[in-house]
Amino acid sequence: MLDFFKKPLSPQTGPGKVADDAAARENRPAAPELVEQLQQMRVLLVDNDRLHAARIKTLLNGVGCYNILACTIEEAWARLQQNAPGGVCNVDLALLDIQQSIEDDHRLCRKLGGESPWNTVPIIMICGSPARNAPAGEPGWQNQILRVIRETSATHVLCTPIRSVDLASHLVSAMSLKREREQHKWRALELQNTAAESRVKEARLHYLAAHDDLTGLYNRRRLEQMLELTALRVRGRTQPGALLYMDLDQFRLINDMQNHCMGDRLLVAIADLLRRQCGPDHTLARISSDEFILLMENTGQEQALACAEALRRSLDSFHFETRERSYRVSASIGVAMLRPDERVDAHTLLARADQACYAAKTHGRNQVRLYSLEDQSVHVLKHDAHWAPLIQDALTNERLRLLFQPIMEVGTGRRTHYEALVRMLGHANQLLPPAEFIPVAERMGLVHEIDLWVITQALELLQQLRHGSPELSLNVNLSAKVLHNHRLLPLVRDKLHGSGINPRNVVFEITETAAIANLPLMRDMVQQLRNLGCRFALDDFGAGFNSFNYLKHFPVDYLKIDGSFIVNLIGDPADQALVRSMIEIARKLGKRTVAEFVENAETLELLKEYGVDYVQGYHIGRPQALLYPA
Repeated sequence: MLDFFKKPLSPQTGPGKVADDAAARENRPAAPELVEQLQQMRVLLVDNDRLHAARIKTLLNGVGCYNILACTIEEAWARLQQNAPGGVCNVDLALLDIQQSIEDDHRLCRKLGGESPWNTVPIIMICGSPARNAPAGEPGWQNQILRVIRETSATHVLCTPIRSVDLASHLVSAMSLKREREQHKWRALELQNTAAESRVKEARLHYLAAHDDLTGLYNRRRLEQMLELTALRVRGRTQPGALLYMDLDQFRLINDMQNHCMGDRLLVAIADLLRRQCGPDHTLARISSDEFILLMENTGQEQALACAEALRRSLDSFHFETRERSYRVSASIGVAMLRPDERVDAHTLLARADQACYAAKTHGRNQVRLYSLEDQSVHVLKHDAHWAPLIQDALTNERLRLLFQPIMEVGTGRRTHYEALVRMLGHANQLLPPAEFIPVAERMGLVHEIDLWVITQALELLQQLRHGSPELSLNVNLSAKVLHNHRLLPLVRDKLHGSGINPRNVVFEITETAAIANLPLMRDMVQQLRNLGCRFALDDFGAGFNSFNYLKHFPVDYLKIDGSFIVNLIGDPADQALVRSMIEIARKLGKRTVAEFVENAETLELLKEYGVDYVQGYHIGRPQALLYPA
């Protein structure tokens, strides 16, 4: 059996020569790295016969393998575990000499083939003669070996006698197989990781589809779904439900004064506070930056209002600490009821709760408000919701128009001043008066754009008429809010620069109530526009209680007497006395006066007698689309 050990290697035989022969048998050239790999190959030699193991080791050394771990079958598994640091097996080949204990070899092979990280290790079995592998005279030992090979992960079988070149060829094949198995294993692992990552991403997307990423609460989409289901359940029962709409009152201030990270921390803290006060059958959601919703089933009106008040008190007493200071946060809460006898959808319920929250804000904030159809603020909100998109459409699609009402100079009878009045085109192209849309525009933050549009149109018209009517002046109304607009002063400056317009022909009008509301800011903006050469008129003069008190300090050129003093001037001695005093004081302060609402000749004659400078009204001329200077 051991004759193959007795044949010495020829002088030409060595690691390089054996590698060359092995490569030749595989029809490919030998490479230096192949020889190097054979030298670095780590082989586990399992053999219970120490003498036989030593001879196999000598044979392995002869083909260039020097890194050999020799052990018995009982020691094999422990040696394998020792050579798998960090879960990575550094054994490149298991070489098993099958002797009398075929079943032990069988168990070892099953372990190697079934457990990671050893399942990539190729197994070469060395089969000897029957005398070594089975009791004398016992038939079927070859069948036992074949069964072991078939049922295990053995990859190669060498039968004695073994030639060095055959052993080297098998070693090279084993190295390639180990490399392929590891690559396959890593590819499989990568696929598993990719699949796991995909499942994690899918689960994350599924979570985000229903939850707010910052606070972990439900989002608006999920809330609307649950609200629809709750509305259906409420209809089938006698017990109502409630929807609480909570809007933080001071969040934007904290967010702007600190930073968005600090704002996020506050929102997370608020979400945790609300969670602690919600019951297990409540649904809590965050639907926008600082707006939270609480949906409650089986809740009556008194219980809902009590819960809302408890939440309001909790938020009002909550202190948010930063490194610089401590902030208090309050909330306005709107409550809308889900009633069994009413069929409404999720959007309507949310709108009702939002309207109630809006009412709470308009009535002073930090309070609870129940939705009611009789609430006047709800009607205002509905009115604004109807008009806001119409105003936006008018600004976008050029559906605003200017009309011009003449202002006559009393002394000469000439109409050299016109007041520019804005109108909006309705669906039927009818002209809508400003009373229908300007208040809405002021509440919805759209009046800035209307003011800037009017100013632009008026200045462009003055530029067109500067040669034919050089003395023509246009009065342009400004809302109180436009004076906060940083675009106003640059717009007027740019339009006047190089246009040929005489700045004195531009008269801006601001109401007395708007001027009183923020006198320092108003005085500063008026002065800046007057520095450009423009003039100012104080509209609705006399409507305030302190008209004469601040007038001497306010830089305006004209006083437009409020029309309420003019309409009944003929028959009201009190109005006559007030108008005379206004005209007299204005003259002493070096300001010119304009009387509005002059509707008849008698009123005009009386105003002439009092010494008014300009008059305006239907008796002088109605608003018109084109200018006709006189």
